[in-house]
Amino acid sequence: MDAQARQSLQESEQVHKGMLAITGFGATVFSVALIVWFWGQWSVMLALLAVSVCLLLSNEVLIEWMARRLNRSVAEVARTLINAAGIAVCGAVAHWSALVWIFVPYNLLWSQGVDPWARHRMVAFLVLVDVAALSTGAEVSMTVAFTLLGIFGYVLSERRATLLRGVLGRVMAQREELEKANQELEKAHQELQQLHQRAIEQEKLSSLGMLAAGVAHEINNPMSFVTSNVSSMLRDLRDEQDLSEVMKEYVEDVLPATLDGIRRVNAIVADLRRFARGDPEAHSGFDLDAEVESALRIAKGQLGHLRVEKDLGGVGTVVGRARQIVQVLVNLLVNAGHATAAGGSVRVTTRRDKDGIRLEVRDTGAGMSEETKRHLFEPFFTTKPAGEGTGLGLSVVHGIVRSHGGRIEVESELKKGTCFIIRLPLVPPLPSYEPPSFRDRRMGG
Repeated sequence: MDAQARQSLQESEQVHKGMLAITGFGATVFSVALIVWFWGQWSVMLALLAVSVCLLLSNEVLIEWMARRLNRSVAEVARTLINAAGIAVCGAVAHWSALVWIFVPYNLLWSQGVDPWARHRMVAFLVLVDVAALSTGAEVSMTVAFTLLGIFGYVLSERRATLLRGVLGRVMAQREELEKANQELEKAHQELQQLHQRAIEQEKLSSLGMLAAGVAHEINNPMSFVTSNVSSMLRDLRDEQDLSEVMKEYVEDVLPATLDGIRRVNAIVADLRRFARGDPEAHSGFDLDAEVESALRIAKGQLGHLRVEKDLGGVGTVVGRARQIVQVLVNLLVNAGHATAAGGSVRVTTRRDKDGIRLEVRDTGAGMSEETKRHLFEPFFTTKPAGEGTGLGLSVVHGIVRSHGGRIEVESELKKGTCFIIRLPLVPPLPSYEPPSFRDRRMGG
């Protein structure tokens, strides 16, 4: 039972208790009036007093006890029978005075609206009381008058209660619709806040990419001069015949090592420029293993405290967006570096199987709980401290893999490391084509 149902049940019980209090007070007033009317006729007065006390105790104690132990319908049946018997005894003793007959419409007013069996109890109550009245000498006119008064009073009260229930039902329906609208509004507000935050983070990433591309371009120009000059120097020195031992060491060791370092710098700059470039990228063929090497060079600064292992299976050419695949690998490698303590390892594996390409990034880091894995790819979900992560990296990774027609799986256990498994087709599916609508065609869309 939900909170709203429990609240409705409690409100119903409170209303019922209030009605019981009013009913008991009215019955007490009628009983006192009846006893006062027969004051001096001690036998009649004592009999009426005894019946009144029995009815009061039965209605206030016994019937409520039965309602709690059994159910309200059974308790109301018992109440109907007990009240009918009490009225019959009082009527016989008081010779069916009008003060006795007043209990008949009063009980019918109380009986209406409790449950679907109320009408049946009303009919049974009238039959029992009328039979007892006519068989004990009551006037037929008095019997008919109060019976009709009870019937029409019951019908009018029932119709009024039906109208009130209808109004209450509409009010409750409007209340539920309002609560539902408030919930949808709150959900929309939260989604709007997330979109706003995502736009801010996307703007930051875009600015960072432009900055990185600019820095790479500025580095590339002087590195071109350095590469050309060192290559020319090495070539000229190799053409010299008589070199000292020091210069021979430069020719054989220092300058070749310097050129190798320059080539590494140039490769990193090229990777950074390609990775940071913001222009749209079309599908094309690329060497996956070469892109893995590129991602490792970009993420090298985050992996310096780890042992990096490569098991590249020579998968060959794959069709897709190479820069996005590098972005996926860089995100996974950086996360692995953050999750793995010094002395651990990160292993990158590529394989080709019958279904396409299998790419693994496995680390020996802290691992993840089941709760973390359930929310891993949700936007803005992060386990990093405030200010150290946006929660967008793995969400972006998931989106890129899905856009390539692939899927990503996670195997992780606390304190035993994590393995991200990416499965990609050799050729991603073509995006579905939707013909423009009539309005789009009119507007040139």
